[in-house]
Amino acid sequence: MYLRLAKRLLWETDKRLLWKLFWNMGVKGIRSVVKHKSRLKRGDFFPPYLYISIINSCNLRCQGCWVDVAHKQQKIEVDALDKMITEAKQMGNSFFGLLGGEPFMHKELLDLIGRHRDVYFQVFTNGHFITDEVAKELRRLGNVTPLISVEGNELISDERRRGMKGNVYNETMQGIQNCLDNKVLTGVCTSLCQTNIDDLLQEKWVDQLVSMGVMYCWFHIFRPVGPDANPDLALTPEQQRKARQFVVDMRCKKPIIMIDAYYDADGQALCPAATGFTHHISPWGDIEPCPIVQFAKESIHEDRSLRETFNESEFLRDFRRTAASHTRGCVVLERPDLIADLANRHDARDSTARGTSMAEVQAMTPRRSQYHPDMDPIPEKSWAYRFAKKFAFHEYGVYEENFQGGRDWIDPDQVDVSGSADQKESVPPTYQIRG
Repeated sequence: MYLRLAKRLLWETDKRLLWKLFWNMGVKGIRSVVKHKSRLKRGDFFPPYLYISIINSCNLRCQGCWVDVAHKQQKIEVDALDKMITEAKQMGNSFFGLLGGEPFMHKELLDLIGRHRDVYFQVFTNGHFITDEVAKELRRLGNVTPLISVEGNELISDERRRGMKGNVYNETMQGIQNCLDNKVLTGVCTSLCQTNIDDLLQEKWVDQLVSMGVMYCWFHIFRPVGPDANPDLALTPEQQRKARQFVVDMRCKKPIIMIDAYYDADGQALCPAATGFTHHISPWGDIEPCPIVQFAKESIHEDRSLRETFNESEFLRDFRRTAASHTRGCVVLERPDLIADLANRHDARDSTARGTSMAEVQAMTPRRSQYHPDMDPIPEKSWAYRFAKKFAFHEYGVYEENFQGGRDWIDPDQVDVSGSADQKESVPPTYQIRG
């Protein structure tokens, strides 16, 4: 499998782009993790990977989206992005994820990537704006990979993503093809939910991606958050476990790189924000623990340096401590009461344009995330993934320090919300254990 993957990389992708990936993302990425570990040992903090939502606008209206895509367009200006990335590079960072909305609606996106040819960018996109000309520019730049989201077949894509003019699936697939025709290293991601898990969590779908020329894929779990949460789409714990097993198995069988962001080498659940591995920047420049925690105290537009902001933020530090001390999974899904309490405790502002984050958190029903202490973990079978995760993607000791052998964990299935509807609109609900 590894030889087949190596052959695909050498023959199906521009070799100059492979070098950019190897040097900017690989060698420099290793260095950024080493620096992160060294900082943690001396009590210093700066996440080695930053995810930046550069714009709120999007041409789609996806179910479960938490971004204010219909609000007046807000984007981070390229000079502010330039300053932030430059500061992060000074800390050793070499990888940046660019999100939206739809990042390609930011007119200066390619200019930004071109200003920083010494780092690597991953652009999360629906692919609709990747014309042949754009794909050619991505190839010329070399230090960027598009991660294009596919949410199901034609019918499901139109239902899930609610394109302004329909034809969502075909336009996405055309964007993928434009990238592949120009030998751009391209990935495909899917937010697994009830309407697409049976179609896309299949070997035949992975085989199709391989035959097309896609080099990596990412199956992540739908999270029912935001103003249009759609909880009926959420996976059951058994389905989440099925997805984890599928990824572990396919990593040993298929010549395609498969990403996951919620498990270490031993199959133990983790949260990248709780471990300090990554944090998120909103289109307004607010610094958030992750994209679905839409509260903030700090901004990239402050006068102090980004390093000072990350080190001095009690809000971000408290989030990491709170999340790590209560679950190895997603604290937002399992304990939304803790998020409401955190925001109130620090007087954090609502970082959305709609101004309803607190009401949304208060209305959430606690549910299982990737942490299943009542089930045996599913460890990595692939030696390559085990090695990479042992070095770079693990807990960095945060759960050992804060999570007392699971004693702090409360099963979301055993959490109930008391209080009237009127109370829920004004104050955080009270969570109690049933029975």
